[in-house]
Amino acid sequence: MSVAVDRTGVPVGVLTAAANAADVTLAADTLGSIPEGVEPPAGTPVIADRGYDSDPLRAELAAEGYRLIAPHRKNRRKPATNDGRRLRRYKRRYIVERSNSWLHSFRRAMTRYEYYSYLFDGFVYLACAFIAIGRL
Repeated sequence: MSVAVDRTGVPVGVLTAAANAADVTLAADTLGSIPEGVEPPAGTPVIADRGYDSDPLRAELAAEGYRLIAPHRKNRRKPATNDGRRLRRYKRRYIVERSNSWLHSFRRAMTRYEYYSYLFDGFVYLACAFIAIGRL
């Protein structure tokens, strides 16, 4: 499960996928799951962890109007592309982790008990709706 949140930690986009799917492949689809009524401004930072460090992903998100802020992996062979000033925003990653913690309070959304994926998706969307209503 991959979640896109706003500045306050309210989930605005959710994508569920198989457990063996890499985070890099889910990033663009997760940002694409944001509803059309929510328009992020151009150059919106996407704060992610080391699992999202990928030059093709950086280029894809830049084409969509986002800026990926993720530390480089330790085994990176190409030259660094991160700017230290922009990487200071990474300390705000706790907002995303806090949202994941809120989702963990909904047992059915964190552990998949359902056989059918559409039922699990429904419980995840319901949990995100409860979080959004609770933050009003």
